[in-house]
Amino acid sequence: MAFEWKERYKLGNEEVDKQHMKLFEIGARAYELTRLDDAYDRYDDILEVLQELADYAQYHFKYEESFMEKHNFEHLPRHAKEHNYFVAKVKSILLSRDIDEEQEQTLQEITDFLSRWVSTHIMFEDRRYTVLFDKD
Repeated sequence: MAFEWKERYKLGNEEVDKQHMKLFEIGARAYELTRLDDAYDRYDDILEVLQELADYAQYHFKYEESFMEKHNFEHLPRHAKEHNYFVAKVKSILLSRDIDEEQEQTLQEITDFLSRWVSTHIMFEDRRYTVLFDKD
């Protein structure tokens, strides 16, 4: 199943891992909407998932960035830039699409984007700051 939490995603910090799991849960809900083979209008569901993703990502990114700032993490500017890109991408999907008319395409775009993000950002970028966990 897409967006299934696996041990390889764990970074070793209970709070960060819990927050990443929540992002996986939101992604799984979006993915499940793509798999529904019916003629129902999913506009409200799509908006709900996108808004929750945008809101929760901002909360999570703020948490991560505060943690990195507290420990003077040298890669914070680069990391924050990636976070800003993520938020901008989700917001652009929310604002620039006619979601009601393009429901299937919207869901496909967000699930593709989120799955790429998970496989690169958490696995590579977030791993860089795990050295700070011992300092906390």
